[in-house]
Amino acid sequence: MKNLYLTLSLILFMGSFQAIGQQTPAPAQTETFSIVGATVHTGNGQVIENASLIIENGLIKEMNEGSQSNREGTIIDAKGKHVYPGFIIPNSTLGLGEIDAVKATRDFDELGTMLPHIRSLIAYNAESKVIESLRPNGVLIAQISPRGGRISGTSSIVQLDAWNWEDAAIKADDGIHINWPKTYQSKYKSFGQIVISEPNKEYSQEVESLKQFLRESKSYQKNKSTKKNLPFDAATGIFSEDLKVYVHVQRQKGIIDAITELKSLGLNQIVLVGAAEAYKVMELIKEENIAVLLRRTQSLPLNEDDDYDLPYKTATTLFQNGILVGLENSGGMERMNSRNLPFYAGMTTGYGLNFEQALQLITFNTAQILGIDKKYGSLEKGKSATLFISDGNALEMKGNIIYKAFIDGREISLKTHQTELWERYMNKYSQGDK
Repeated sequence: MKNLYLTLSLILFMGSFQAIGQQTPAPAQTETFSIVGATVHTGNGQVIENASLIIENGLIKEMNEGSQSNREGTIIDAKGKHVYPGFIIPNSTLGLGEIDAVKATRDFDELGTMLPHIRSLIAYNAESKVIESLRPNGVLIAQISPRGGRISGTSSIVQLDAWNWEDAAIKADDGIHINWPKTYQSKYKSFGQIVISEPNKEYSQEVESLKQFLRESKSYQKNKSTKKNLPFDAATGIFSEDLKVYVHVQRQKGIIDAITELKSLGLNQIVLVGAAEAYKVMELIKEENIAVLLRRTQSLPLNEDDDYDLPYKTATTLFQNGILVGLENSGGMERMNSRNLPFYAGMTTGYGLNFEQALQLITFNTAQILGIDKKYGSLEKGKSATLFISDGNALEMKGNIIYKAFIDGREISLKTHQTELWERYMNKYSQGDK
């Protein structure tokens, strides 16, 4: 009887495991195909009407304009449709957490303060159900980033159709994430209402503690002892510029201090993340050639006396002033809201950017910031065929209806748990069952 219970338990466990698994990732491209007749939005500001793309071995072999363009292999007729590069979401915890209320599924925040040696990539769950929900909206690439501590660890860049983290990796350990000390602290009462926001009395001490760790890491790089120090060893990459420094900071003073102090330590590959008040220090950001991953546009202003639409127009302000800017999605419900990335970009078209400029915020600009622009982020000859075909404007909800999607030339599944439920109940009601 005991063996019978054990057998039944194993069967139920395997059944539940199968139920939560992702679809089988697409196999490598083996046959050449052509997408013809579509309007191609390259992601770097250009538009090609009535285009023909030839895809071979996962790359764009040719891309031409006109109905008489060359075509090879299987023909995909995309007349009247639009082709876009796969959208890229940076600073994401996709695959590092599934259900926030279940601690065992949250693998994005480790214990400790200075954790440059923590690698988010090896904790990445390629079979997360949240991941599959992004692909039908065109989000095909993500930067997987840790949270917590003063130094959270290293991020990596992945494509969103893989068996495991090894297969998913596009760029492993691209940068270290630093949470700059807050210049202001907020006190709360019940239900999360802010009572008062006051200066952080420990700010200077916290900054000095961070600087001391970085100084010791730099010294360790120059004079490595026989005894290995994992945190110091992991941080040396930011001094050799093999790794970027992603600084999570929001307010003006914090941004100025972060740039000044990190530059004084010899750190040059700096990216501001969040940076709600970056518009106040644009001259410094331009002078130091620093890129910005701006917090999502559909959020509340940081201060009570800010313009109500400040988050909507900040990307436009930075873009028009010559700053390399992309969009990120950190904050409440960030994994679930990641599918809305194209609509965050679309919001900027009502506040000064044209469509192609808004598209750059989640394609070519972000690829440049992450250092993957030689292969991803725009549709050009010789680059990866990571793209999708949409019925209409992919930056608005009505037009973002994706017909086909490809990662490195592999046609991926667009099915999700939600589409399966939709099909199930559409079939139920189409049969007259009420």
